Amino acid sequence: MVQQNLELLDDRQMQGEFYLVGRVAQIFFQSSTNFYKVLLVTVKENNFNWAEKTITVTGSFAEIREETLYRFSGQVVHHPKYGQQFQAANYQTEMPTSKAGLVTYLSSSQFPGIGQKTAERIVDILGDDALNILLKDPSQISKLGLKEQQQEVLKTNLQADQGMEQIIVGLNSLGFSSNMAARIYGFFQEDTLKTLHEDPYQLSIHINGIGFYRADQIARQLGFAADAPGRLRGAIFQVLYEFSASEGNTYIPGKILLQQTQQLLQAGQNQKITVDQIADELIKLVNARKLALEDHNFYLKKYFYGEWEIATELERIISSNEDEDTTEEPEKLATDLAKIEQRMGIEYDETQKEAIIQALSTQVFLLTGGPGTGKTTIINGIVALYAYENDIDLEDKHLPILLAAPTGRAAKRMSEMTGLPASTIHRLLGINGHDDELPDEIDELDGTLLIIDETSMVDTDLMKILLKSIPAGMQVIFVGDRHQLPSVGPGQVFADMLQSNVLPKKELTKIYRQGEFSTIVSLAHAINAGQLPANFAEQQGDRSFIPCSTAQVPQVIAQVIKVALRKGNSEEKIQVLAPMYRGPAGIDNLNQLLQNIMNPKTNTHQKEIEVNGQIFRIGDRVLQLVNDPEKNIYNGDIGKIVAIDIGEQKEKAADSITVAFEQTEVEIGKKDWNNLTLAYCLSIHKSQGGEFPIVILPMVKQFSRMFARNLLYTAVTRAKSKLILVGDLDAFRQSVLKVSHNRLTSLKERLVNTLGQQESDKQDETVPNNQLATPEKLQFEQKTNEKAAAGVQNSDPDAVQADFKNSYRLTLSLIANQKIDPMIGMNGISPRDFMH
Repeated sequence: MVQQNLELLDDRQMQGEFYLVGRVAQIFFQSSTNFYKVLLVTVKENNFNWAEKTITVTGSFAEIREETLYRFSGQVVHHPKYGQQFQAANYQTEMPTSKAGLVTYLSSSQFPGIGQKTAERIVDILGDDALNILLKDPSQISKLGLKEQQQEVLKTNLQADQGMEQIIVGLNSLGFSSNMAARIYGFFQEDTLKTLHEDPYQLSIHINGIGFYRADQIARQLGFAADAPGRLRGAIFQVLYEFSASEGNTYIPGKILLQQTQQLLQAGQNQKITVDQIADELIKLVNARKLALEDHNFYLKKYFYGEWEIATELERIISSNEDEDTTEEPEKLATDLAKIEQRMGIEYDETQKEAIIQALSTQVFLLTGGPGTGKTTIINGIVALYAYENDIDLEDKHLPILLAAPTGRAAKRMSEMTGLPASTIHRLLGINGHDDELPDEIDELDGTLLIIDETSMVDTDLMKILLKSIPAGMQVIFVGDRHQLPSVGPGQVFADMLQSNVLPKKELTKIYRQGEFSTIVSLAHAINAGQLPANFAEQQGDRSFIPCSTAQVPQVIAQVIKVALRKGNSEEKIQVLAPMYRGPAGIDNLNQLLQNIMNPKTNTHQKEIEVNGQIFRIGDRVLQLVNDPEKNIYNGDIGKIVAIDIGEQKEKAADSITVAFEQTEVEIGKKDWNNLTLAYCLSIHKSQGGEFPIVILPMVKQFSRMFARNLLYTAVTRAKSKLILVGDLDAFRQSVLKVSHNRLTSLKERLVNTLGQQESDKQDETVPNNQLATPEKLQFEQKTNEKAAAGVQNSDPDAVQADFKNSYRLTLSLIANQKIDPMIGMNGISPRDFMH
């Protein structure tokens, strides 16, 4: 069945395309991360005009052997440097069909132990179609009179010759790119086609970059019903992924999950799907521990366990101080801080003293405050006092004081403010994977004090890994601005830590950096309070507002930049920020406009390349979009293109862009060019963690979907010296008035449960219940099945939701309220006994 489908797809793909039969003479280049290869092929047969004996073939190939004959299908393309090439969309081993060819093939080194006479006997018995017969029915091998070892060699090597190759053929035939084919095969291996035909929705569940609609398209090709269980599961996971990735939530309420899954299923195919059908699949997924269910909310497992691990790791770090006291007494710290003030010629006020002393007299401490409230001053005071208490030389290259931030820009700023080395969190942890490849385990950090800045940017996944790396006895200080945008990834970790009220913390509210020279700071605090100051539209010493329509924004920004450059400001000092990518005032259009102003193509400056419709030139400011720790570059790093190299030799096949980032100069190969984008205009999200001397911020009604107080606040606080606001005054007003909804997370409750019930917010008195597999779900499943058997089709999510509620269960709520002994049956064993 699989083979027939592949053959049909292959025939369809071959129609209207060129083909080439040839022997691989040399493999010029092969990628280490996907199946992309560049081959030199000796031409034997083709259906297009080609007079040369050899041709360069590029494409996505799995196992390719030199000196082996292949059939390629695809197109002839023109490379600007190398000329005509054959770009293969599909390929397969060209099996010999003549008797002489078959004998030569079967007696080759590919089939050790099978000589010419044996090969002749095989062809005499099975005929000229011997290979196809053996591939379709391997049992025919037993009829050939071969020794057992020869049978095994023939069977294994024929299948190996076709196995991965046929998988890639199948994936290519289904329209998957080389990168995606590599990812799919990398996950499912030899079961790829089997999985694809049994449940194509496994692609959308397990492969990042393949969504439900793509899997649904394949399923329809393969004849799957609209209410197939796999389709329901695929839709459930799609809704969960979108609710987490797009909106930053760590869970979704059951009612919303049922409704959105039903809408997704019925939008894709015009067939009614009841919520009872979806609920049945949900119960199966929960009972199989594919999803987590708690208090009628559904979680992807990574976020359910991630939040619990954050809470338990914090408890471990705090309790480690019980065995070895690593903190100082507040009285001694206060005395020594006075000495530090005298030595440094600085005078801290009472609030600053309290923050510094509290930070160093606790194992975990949270420091939050807006711009100008003195966070950096306090960090410097903490470092100076800690060094004094522990007799540390801050000039020492091997400091036990570790400083880190989520982005390269934030780490650089932290280093500039403290005079000490700081790194990204990824680099600190030695993580050598990309954003979606964080390891489960990590080596312990080597140090005694850790300070993390811009903690609001740290998501659930990264915080979990970071906390796991912290050894017993290390003091940890998390610093951030709780009013800024939350992390890009799911969770609002810093806000939840603060709101739990179970961790020592200090919020700074007094503004120190204020006055006629810093109206930017007062504007930021006004925005945070839900207001625009009365003088918002008036010219100030460090900020101004230019009213204009959406269509006028590009022209106005262009004029502002030209004036700024004429006044002697360097291009590096000017940064445009915008909320969205599309439209005349969007990031994409503004980047193209600003590139032509700041780095135009001239007669003496012509070297450029095009990447997915975007032009890159030497001298361009670019942004790195993903973490690449092996190159020491990270998501959000800004650099300048210093070289563009188009490989001079075919053997090199290494077109590259060299980018000078602040911390390193990196040569970026062609396969990673998609990880770069122009950075003259950044999204507000991407600007987090950085400060820029001059910020230009357009805000128009076109961006209304993105309007939010914390978005505007974050953008304004990126400006260090000068802020130019452009656009519609009413758009700024609407942004200030729109308060973003808190994300749906349960970390706050996890912290309260784990670290103890203290003066936490009383808005939600409910303690979540851990119901990964409880009688409730078996009861619900039984009810659902009974209704189905009786012909009852319940399409009311509220009624389905009620079935989840009416049951008795062992919950964390009962345990937390001391109604059930959590150590029943443990006979005095403590969880700590399992930690050693």
